[in-house]
Amino acid sequence: MKKLALYLCVVVSVLAGGGVLAGCKKAEAPTNKLVVWSFTDEIGGLIENYYKPAHPDMVIEYSLTTTEQFTNKLDPVLASGQGAPDVFGLEDAFVRKYVESGLLLDITDIYEANKDKILQYPVDVGSFNGRVYGMSWQATPGAVFYRRSLAQKYLGTDDPAVVQTYFKDLDTFLVTAEELKTKSNGACVAISAFQDLLMPYKAARAQPWVVDGKLYIDPAMERYLDTVRLLHDKGYEGRALQWSEGWFAGMQGKLTDERNVPVEVFSYFLPTWGLHYVLKTNAPDTAGDWAMIPGPMPYRWGGTWLAAWKDTKNPEGAKELISYLTTDDVYLETYAKASGDLVDNIKVVDKIKGDFSEPFLGGQNHYAAFAELAKDVNGKLTQGTDQAIEGLFFEATNAYVNGEKSKEQVIADFKAQVNAQLGL
Repeated sequence: MKKLALYLCVVVSVLAGGGVLAGCKKAEAPTNKLVVWSFTDEIGGLIENYYKPAHPDMVIEYSLTTTEQFTNKLDPVLASGQGAPDVFGLEDAFVRKYVESGLLLDITDIYEANKDKILQYPVDVGSFNGRVYGMSWQATPGAVFYRRSLAQKYLGTDDPAVVQTYFKDLDTFLVTAEELKTKSNGACVAISAFQDLLMPYKAARAQPWVVDGKLYIDPAMERYLDTVRLLHDKGYEGRALQWSEGWFAGMQGKLTDERNVPVEVFSYFLPTWGLHYVLKTNAPDTAGDWAMIPGPMPYRWGGTWLAAWKDTKNPEGAKELISYLTTDDVYLETYAKASGDLVDNIKVVDKIKGDFSEPFLGGQNHYAAFAELAKDVNGKLTQGTDQAIEGLFFEATNAYVNGEKSKEQVIADFKAQVNAQLGL
């Protein structure tokens, strides 16, 4: 029925003469209203603080749902077409599921009109079969954040250019991890949790998880298994699960081992938002004692995309909202200066990148550094099945690191689980 035009019919009985006058006209969807759903209040802030002031005649009906419940809410309405939002946010973990679904509005025209000024990798994540279905206002390249005091203590310098030589590739990183352990008599570990290396190793792949309809384990992911087992066995990592209390304690200089002996954590692998929402939020007393470097390889972590339902009754309004929030020069410049968020508009980034100095990083210009890192990020390996596959790979990695299974058994079990759950 949703394919049929809806009509509003008004029937007026005319008693005089016994006639009936019937007037019917096509019902028009309001062109100044959009229903927007999100899993993050970030989008709500962009709409309220930037979009609405620039578009006072537009009515936005905004709904916020937790990340954990968002897809459960969105899936049925997109499939049925009943109560579907016009525009919605999509998190990095599940954006490709929808980009590949056939349920999104084609917004390739927005990309074509702005392609000379926007960063490519977020577009690649939001594209499928040569068409664009999701766009982002931000870029989230990753870096390595390290403690200046520990670098000075064990490497003899806290200069980012010099420290980068100790992290220039993954092999050198392992050599540095041994050097930190040796010089500190076991007190200093390279990282707090081995899981911090997952995103860099994912970025080192040549192929995605699924190739020609079958599971493919890239050699980089096998090297990841070898590396994290080595980190664990050699005592190069703090054995604190990522996002755990211990992981955060390491940022504050308060991590202890199972014997309650203090452990110094040299560095954390984190993206753009890791500076503002992880380090600065959880370790404010360490301000000024951090610096950032590119690390072993370009990688990305996180981000939010905007997309629209393919059958929205207001496609032009939906496209205008997405275009404004992801490409507009004036708004993105104002927003970037206010938030410190790395936007995907290269024109804006090049204009403002020299204006930043981050006290938390000892005055370092993190914005200019991230702008360079973003240029080398690859967004073409992302697939809709990643979230499910990587959940199983995470479990497999833990089993191997903890010595519960051999590497061969872990890989065999991982393949069997992926086949059972996804048919790959």
